Amino acid sequence: MLSLTATTLKSSLFTISKTHGFSNTRPVYPKPFTTINAALIPASNRQAAKQQLYQPFRPPPSPIPPKFRSLDTAGKIEVLADRLGLWFEYAPLISSLYTEGFTPPSIEELTGLSGVEQNRLIVGAQVRDSLVQSGAKPELIAAFDTGGAELLYEIRLLNNTQRVASAEYIVDHDFDSKGAQDLARAIKDYPHRRGDVGFKDFDYNLPGDCLSFMLYRKSREHRSPSEIRTTLLEQALETAVTEKAKKAVTRELHGESEEERAKEEEIKIIRVPVVRLRFGEVAGASSVVVLPVCKAEEGEEKLLEAPMEFESGGEFGVVEAEKDWSRWVVLPGWDPVVAVTKGGVAVSFKDDRKVLPWNGKKEAVMVVIDREKKTVEAENGYYYLVVAEGEMKLDRGSVWKERGVNESLGMVVLVVRPPRDDDDDWQINDEDWD
Repeated sequence: MLSLTATTLKSSLFTISKTHGFSNTRPVYPKPFTTINAALIPASNRQAAKQQLYQPFRPPPSPIPPKFRSLDTAGKIEVLADRLGLWFEYAPLISSLYTEGFTPPSIEELTGLSGVEQNRLIVGAQVRDSLVQSGAKPELIAAFDTGGAELLYEIRLLNNTQRVASAEYIVDHDFDSKGAQDLARAIKDYPHRRGDVGFKDFDYNLPGDCLSFMLYRKSREHRSPSEIRTTLLEQALETAVTEKAKKAVTRELHGESEEERAKEEEIKIIRVPVVRLRFGEVAGASSVVVLPVCKAEEGEEKLLEAPMEFESGGEFGVVEAEKDWSRWVVLPGWDPVVAVTKGGVAVSFKDDRKVLPWNGKKEAVMVVIDREKKTVEAENGYYYLVVAEGEMKLDRGSVWKERGVNESLGMVVLVVRPPRDDDDDWQINDEDWD
């Protein structure tokens, strides 16, 4: 067995220095160090260590099929001009020509492929690759071998899971590019329709239900009865997948009871603005509003202590309050907030699911209320902030009236969501809370 020999070297424990003729003896605390004879390390281990330290650059795999990789520029142009091979095989050659300095117009002149067709081929090939990487069935991938670029291009904005489901739906129902476009739009648009009538009756995870909901929603834009409305509802019923969705469409197609209609009208009236704040929106606003902030966990007493009156004045718009307060928020001058002239306050919640009477997004929210309007009214359709079961909660005035609540902390004016990079739904939405 091979062993390593370690040798510890030590210097003298004392050093002697001479200063002005006098000898000064002081102790030195040595730092031992260990030397290892490298010759004793086996050559195989030294080689392995060297290999671990040096990792050569490995370029990513080329998207160009092996049979086209040896082509020169003229060969690539010839393949594209004559459409030699399947579309997803020669599509990467377009990007390769871009890197060589060609432009879409010059490629069009040489191959006959317009700029739009070039983009469609490149994007379609990328979508096809994502289907392969997502583990889609080979027969599904093969269904797009001929003329698949136009279809796959339309589902480019969906995530990988949605792409696989959409691709299966397109193949099963023999969609053309227009049908694929409508399907992709229906899936992409569905989350932004939260609060619309019938939203909860359809399943977002099923492409058929998303398409059915889009047709269902469009039908409500036309008078009843009308031929176009009936046609849209019949198409919605045909594409609906879940029983709940089918019942919602059937009810709309064949009518509903007076009680159901009255409830629907009530939902239409009861709306509260929900705003997604954008990064830099306050800085770019032409006017702003400053409000005191209370944390929901601090309770009702802290909320009641917040300043009731505060206003800005002077040339610099200095805000003056009737009392000192430690937490303030600056919001753009949105109309609902500007309308609160006295008693406005923003209540911050760490989790919207604990305060909103509908499925939240598991994020913080800020609820702006008007403390001048505390009396709960059932007829006006407004929401009110009330302490219930030890927590602050929102609900309709009619709900609080049924529970015997006549006075609230204030009427809800606005709900503000924090800015977020991955959420493009920043504009004001009137969400139905039912």
